[in-house]
Amino acid sequence: MQAMPILTLQAAGDLLKALEDFLEKSEANFCLIIDRGGNLISQQGQIPEGADASIVGALAAGSFAATRELALRIGEPEFSALFQQGANFSILINAVDEDVILVTAFTTQTTVGLVRFYSARAVKRIANLLADLRANPPEVEPLFTERDLASAGNRIFG
Repeated sequence: MQAMPILTLQAAGDLLKALEDFLEKSEANFCLIIDRGGNLISQQGQIPEGADASIVGALAAGSFAATRELALRIGEPEFSALFQQGANFSILINAVDEDVILVTAFTTQTTVGLVRFYSARAVKRIANLLADLRANPPEVEPLFTERDLASAGNRIFG
């Protein structure tokens, strides 16, 4: 596993633009970028009322991990997508890289073929953005210096 890169405001904006373009072209309702633990990295679109993006992300990550393990158990090493079809919403979950997942929800107003087609493009775009961030991490000033930490430790522990 690779470390999740530091997201600058520019990088976060680039991810949002990639998701916005994807939703516009695919006509999907909302999408999330999550890590394999289900932690939300970015989101775009209209999540249904009463749904919590954090919970959706955690459940999607668990579902993806379980299905990936099932695929390995039956001898399928290449597992990159999971599709769930429902009466009102369908969900497509794509691996972006070994650490990141794209979760997309859509209604019957679009087709799974259209969503799959544009998700493949979105996955490549997101993967490239994250790879660039990992290869060229931004120089970020630390929030706390060693002196700050020592001072806090002295106040807490005496």
